Amino acid sequence: MKFVTDLISAQDAKTEKLNEAPASGEGLDSATPSSEGADTPTDSQPPKDGDAPLAWAPIEPAPKKKRLGLWIGLGVGAVALGAGAASMILIAPGTTVAGIPVGWLTPGAAADVITEHVETTEITLTGAGDDVVLTGAELGATIDAAALADQAFAERPLWNIGSWSGDPVPGDITLDAATADAVLRDAVPSSFEEPVDAGVVFDGAAGAFTITPSAPGTAVDVDALTAAIADAVADGGTSLEFPGGPSEAAPAVSDDAATALAASMNEMLGSVGFYIGEERTVPIDPATVSTWVTVVDDDGELRISADAAAIQATVDGLAGVVDRAPVNATNIVNSSGEILRVETEGVTGRAVGDTSNLAAEAAANLESGNGVFPIQVSETPFESVNLERRIDVDLGSQTATLIENGNVVRSWAISSGKAATPTDVGNFTVYAHLRSQNMKSREPDGSITETPNVPWVTYFNGDEGFHGTYWHNDFGNPRSHGCINMPIDVAKFVYDWSPLGMEVSVHN
Repeated sequence: MKFVTDLISAQDAKTEKLNEAPASGEGLDSATPSSEGADTPTDSQPPKDGDAPLAWAPIEPAPKKKRLGLWIGLGVGAVALGAGAASMILIAPGTTVAGIPVGWLTPGAAADVITEHVETTEITLTGAGDDVVLTGAELGATIDAAALADQAFAERPLWNIGSWSGDPVPGDITLDAATADAVLRDAVPSSFEEPVDAGVVFDGAAGAFTITPSAPGTAVDVDALTAAIADAVADGGTSLEFPGGPSEAAPAVSDDAATALAASMNEMLGSVGFYIGEERTVPIDPATVSTWVTVVDDDGELRISADAAAIQATVDGLAGVVDRAPVNATNIVNSSGEILRVETEGVTGRAVGDTSNLAAEAAANLESGNGVFPIQVSETPFESVNLERRIDVDLGSQTATLIENGNVVRSWAISSGKAATPTDVGNFTVYAHLRSQNMKSREPDGSITETPNVPWVTYFNGDEGFHGTYWHNDFGNPRSHGCINMPIDVAKFVYDWSPLGMEVSVHN
């Protein structure tokens, strides 16, 4: 910087020379006219005001020396400081974001440049587009300019010389689908034909949900247009051409999507109903379900819509189906209280509780694909009744008596074993039942007698049992080979009345 120093020094010398004051006694105060009357410049004579001379004004003090060198030096320093500060806030030269130059800019200015470039890029629709020109802004083109500018500055600051003219910072340009679609439809209406979405409907004949197939349409390919804009900007361009002719446009709802929903709905049909615990107390048939639900195409998404008002009619009738009185359990027991058979199953009484929100809850469940609708009930427990049963066989009176809880239920005349083949005396228990059996009996002479199709056999002691008798009607007298002969209808009653394990007492 020697030329600056020399310039400062020369200027200061000149200034000092020009501003030197005369020595005392040698200035204008001592200049008088010569005695010879020599010509004296009028500007060196004291001014007069008539005859009285006017005094000179005091001489101005000499100006101080100018320090230009100091000021110029400070200026160079300020420039140096400014350049250093700038390097801390600017993006390195040669930097591009998505193809847009942003070097020598602050992040804020870079963001503005990026945004403006994307929005002002011009797209000429050729062919069917009839050379209509649209801008990125009209098509809803956007880029995350602020974030990308910050990224460019963070990765490539001006002060980092190694980052100058580095690789481009990539950035995605996107088009707002709805905006682009609306603008393109207006610009090239002939390129658009609506596709048909697949749907789901109920087939009454099949009793199941089935699909209505989709069909493709046509449109300007927004994805391809987006890529073309990005490529043009990446190449540094601000305009491009793009064919405005139709491309195939897929339906928003495919056959596969509709088939999947129909399958899940058909699976749900098998479980739709109102439940008490795990029990589907009130099943709902598929045809009724189909009047409760419809499948809605909601901007390309199929969803189930359920009608709570339609469901309410069934809810209103639940009490007539669900409510019931308790039914007591009846158990057949022996003398020890052991349950031999449950004669009647106990049933808990119940009544439907609050159903004010049930239809709305059922509708919400259906819309989520759940056909289970829990209902609240109040319950009344049942009681258990034990019946102690036994049969008393009196060989002396040739009678059999059925006794329950100490009371005689029925009593009949029988035919027990003959003297040669007597019926055993003792306490026994029923151990087997046979609806019909071919019986063989040994006679006293050793011969074998066979009786076919003996009905309603209830065994209680080895080969001795109660059974129906069709070959004689001599009841009240011993006639058998040890069994207890009974009329057929009585034998049937005993067969049904006596559970396994029931006590039988045989005595004289």
